[in-house]
This record gives sequence, C-alpha cells and structure tokens, in this order.
Amino acid sequence: MKEKWTRNEAKNLLLILAGNTIYALAVTMFILPDHLITGGTTGLALFFYHQFGLPIQIFVSVFNLMMFLLGAAVLGKKFAVTTVVSTFYYPFILSVFQRFPTLGRMTEDKLLAVIFAGLFIGAGIGIVLRAGASTGGMDIPPLVLQKKKGFSVSVTMNVMDTAILLLQMMFSDREAILYGILLVLIYTSVLNKVLLVGNSKMQVKVVTQHYEELNQAIAERLDRGVTFFKSRTGHLGIEGYVVMSVVNSRELAQLNQLIQEIDPQAFIVINQVNEVRGRGFTLKKKYD
Repeated sequence: MKEKWTRNEAKNLLLILAGNTIYALAVTMFILPDHLITGGTTGLALFFYHQFGLPIQIFVSVFNLMMFLLGAAVLGKKFAVTTVVSTFYYPFILSVFQRFPTLGRMTEDKLLAVIFAGLFIGAGIGIVLRAGASTGGMDIPPLVLQKKKGFSVSVTMNVMDTAILLLQMMFSDREAILYGILLVLIYTSVLNKVLLVGNSKMQVKVVTQHYEELNQAIAERLDRGVTFFKSRTGHLGIEGYVVMSVVNSRELAQLNQLIQEIDPQAFIVINQVNEVRGRGFTLKKKYD
C-alpha cells in the first residue's frame, strides 16, 4: 500500500511540473510577446494599481498568500503542499524559457496567438488541477466553491476571469479586452475537457422483460455491475424492472449489441455521466 501511495505521489508531482511547464510556455510564446491580457491575479492587480495606486507586486504577494491560506484551510494540507510546488516551480521555469529568444513571438497574428495561448493555458491548468493542486492565486476560489457548493471549476473560473477583464476596461484598450475575453473562453473550455477526459462514462438504462437474462449477460461478457429499478409502463401497465449499468465509451457498442441479441424490442436510454466512483471504476473489481 505504501509503495502504491508513493507512486501516486510521484505521478501527481510529475503532472504538477508538466502542467506548470505548459502554462509557462504559453506565457513565453504568446502572452508576453503579443501583449495579451488575461484574468487571474495579475489582472486583478492591474485594476487595483490603476484605481488605487497599490503596487502590483505587493498586491500579488498578499493576495496569493491569502488564497494559499484559504486553500490550506478548506482543501487540506496535501493541497497546500502541492500548491507550494507550483508557487516556486512556475516562476523558475518561466525565467528559464525567457532565456531562449526563439520561443518568443511565435506568430504575428494576434488571433492565432490568443487561440494557442488558450489551448496551452487550459491544458496546463487542467493537468495541475487533476493532480489535486493549483497554480495558486485565482485558481483556488473555484476549487473552494466546488467543494463547498458543488459549482463547476471551469464555469466559476470563466465568470471570475471575465469579471476581472471587464474591470480592466477602465484603463485598457477595448479591443485588448475583447481578445482577453476570447482567451478566457478558450482556456476554460479546454480546462473543462482536460478535467473530464478519462472520467466520463456512459449510463445505460434498459426497459425490458428479459432483465434477468440481460443482467447475467452483462456480468459474464462485460464484467460490469447492474442495478434493477422496479418499473411499471404507463400505457399497458406492465410491471417489471429497468436495468441500469455504467460502462466506458469503448464498451457501449458491445453493450448495445448485447441488448439487441437478447431483446430487439428493448427501450434504451443512454446518458453521459461526468464521473463515476466505486467498485469497477475508482476501486478494483471485486473478482479481479
């Protein structure tokens, strides 16, 4: 068990380093050379600097410390430790990349820079969040709201970053703000995809009179569990059971074929679910 835990910790550390590296590449290759603006702590610091004269460095330092303490209190010590890795590694790798002039100004097209910056930032932040950490600053409030209120991380981040960009309209070029909003929309969309990749599964509900036969077939041929829901049809009033099972995307076609072999007249409802926890998914199968 200890060895497995150590491997998981090493994997998460590598993911945190990889995510921050991708984020730093986005800043080096697109954000800085093309003078793009974005949300986050830096955008908020710019607002307070222009409106109240508060130095950017002081605001960022104090705000990041406050967010770090909030994350440690709500999300736990493990989260705090992994976030420290991002706090120190990100500026280090960013300074390393900036020593290579060939990485700067990858394109003269500002729209192209916005698109690729969004792809890189979304992938980078998503990888770090999947490892149970954050890049610090404004990444932490969405995680706290997800834990306390169940809000979507990507949606909350999108709303916060867009609000920060709109605040900057008081002193920034309006076209730059529009590019900034587009950048936020792209990287939050990519972030959402990264968070869901590998986690989404297919929930299949089958209304059939051959539920016992289907149950046995799913267990033997797919090695998946089944749950019965007692049902009664509305028109004819036939009582029976709805067969519910959860499979991954690769198994969906096989399950559909299985259902058609047993009962071609079966009524099937298929839903995509974002995450599944329990035996056979996050826990080992009972008979492995």
